[in-house]
Amino acid sequence: MKVKFAGMGSRNKLTIAIVLALAVGAGMATVTATAQDRHSEPDNRFAAELLEAHNQERARFGAPQLTWSRKLAREAQQWAVVLAREGRMRHASNDERGGAGENLWMGTAGYFPAERMVGSFIDEKQHFRPGTFPKISRTGNWRDVGHYTQVVWPGTQQLGCAVVRNSKDDFLVCRYWPAGNTYGVEIRQQ
Repeated sequence: MKVKFAGMGSRNKLTIAIVLALAVGAGMATVTATAQDRHSEPDNRFAAELLEAHNQERARFGAPQLTWSRKLAREAQQWAVVLAREGRMRHASNDERGGAGENLWMGTAGYFPAERMVGSFIDEKQHFRPGTFPKISRTGNWRDVGHYTQVVWPGTQQLGCAVVRNSKDDFLVCRYWPAGNTYGVEIRQQ
C-alpha cells in the first residue's frame, strides 16, 4: 500500500487533486456531470463521502459547509484523467483550473476510502497555527498545511472532486471555489 501527496512542503508531500473515477474491470468508469453545474447533490455515494469528509472538518473548524459543484467535479475529473495517464502528480496551472483551488492525492488503487483520502489533507492540521496567510504553519512553511487550510478556508463555498484509477493507483483531484490560501488573508478557527 502506498500514498503520495505532491506539491506541498518537505514534511508533508501532499498534493490535492480529487477526481472521482473508479476502474470497472479492465475499463475505466468516470463521473460525468450535466450542464446543471453550480449547486447540486453529488452524483454518487463516493462523491457524497468526499463532500461529507470536507464538511465534517469544516464544522470542527467553524467554517461554513461546502456545496457540491458538478462543474468543479467535471473539471477535476478531466485533470485526474491526465494524472492517471501520466502516472504522476502535478498541479494544473492557475489558468488550467480557472483560478479554483486544488488538492491532489494519489494512493494504491482500490485501497483507500474517501474519508482516508480527505483525512490525509486534514492530518496537516497538526502544523497549523492561526494567522495571516502565508504565516500559518508551526514549521514556518505554509506548504506543510496548505491542503488542510484549503479544506477549511472560510471563504470557499463549493467543492467538486473526482477519482481516476490507472493500473496501479487512484488519483484524487478536488477543486475549490473560491480558492483558499490567499495571501494577506487571516485564517483562524471559529
